[in-house]
Amino acid sequence: MEQFLQVGVISSTHGIRGEVKVFPTTDDPARFKKLKRVLLDTGRGQLELEVQSVKFFKQFVIVKFKGIDNINEIEQYKGKSLFVPRENAVRLEKDEYYIADLIGMEIFTEDGRFGILRDVMETGANEVYIIDSDEYGEVLIPAIRQCILDVDVAENKMKIHLMDGLI
Repeated sequence: MEQFLQVGVISSTHGIRGEVKVFPTTDDPARFKKLKRVLLDTGRGQLELEVQSVKFFKQFVIVKFKGIDNINEIEQYKGKSLFVPRENAVRLEKDEYYIADLIGMEIFTEDGRFGILRDVMETGANEVYIIDSDEYGEVLIPAIRQCILDVDVAENKMKIHLMDGLI
């Protein structure tokens, strides 16, 4: 299980006073309003930043960090990811999972091992799991109750049902 969960990626600066446009990688961008601190992956380590203010613009979150007051101090972090510790992450409802916990999970069918979950595609209706199948190559499985029978994050295993037409 991942210790830190990604909540966004700094896409560009916003103005000259140290604000940044963040592309949210969380399903609820409004959660940025509740964030007090984030960890910035600088590429050489992590830098803890205190969130001073948050506003929203189109699909972006505009974030101002305390102590960073001009464009030159933050510009070097364009393209870098923002994380929160797992204990500060949004609490999940029943049958909800962090994408970071699903990627790399072993997938099984009623007949045995099927493959590895490589990625999660978010669509309007439901998520789609991209699985590298041992036998069929890339297989797309909708994350619906009829297909996803069991998810065991602790064991890193998922049991699926292959509906007709999926492979």
